[in-house]
Amino acid sequence: MAIATSGYKTKQRAIVEEALRQNNGNHITVEELTEQIALQGNAVGRTTVYRCLEKLVSEGRVQKYAAVGESACYQYLSDEGCHDHFHLKCVSCGKLIHIECEHITELAKHIGEEHGFSVDKLKTVLYGKCKECSAK
Repeated sequence: MAIATSGYKTKQRAIVEEALRQNNGNHITVEELTEQIALQGNAVGRTTVYRCLEKLVSEGRVQKYAAVGESACYQYLSDEGCHDHFHLKCVSCGKLIHIECEHITELAKHIGEEHGFSVDKLKTVLYGKCKECSAK
């Protein structure tokens, strides 16, 4: 007889969650997360990390940022969270930047009021080049 494990929290999942909490406010790739976990003396395979992340994403506890042709990165959503700002993604170096900007917030408000469309800040990423890459 199969045992349902949808709410079951494994040791590996706890390790992945703790590593994400340690990076609270930052964006981290699966490779970086797997390396961090290994450096802390824990053995959690990359496939398990992916599985844990996808479960956490589906539960709304982790945000996944992915662009076509790039490695996805993940962010742990604490209570303070990542809810009140937008993101900028550098197409050169891959850096994901949090941005709190009154102008972008007003644009999102305008889109809602004038066009009847609610912008999801968590999933809105503007692509371009960061200051450092533009200077090169």
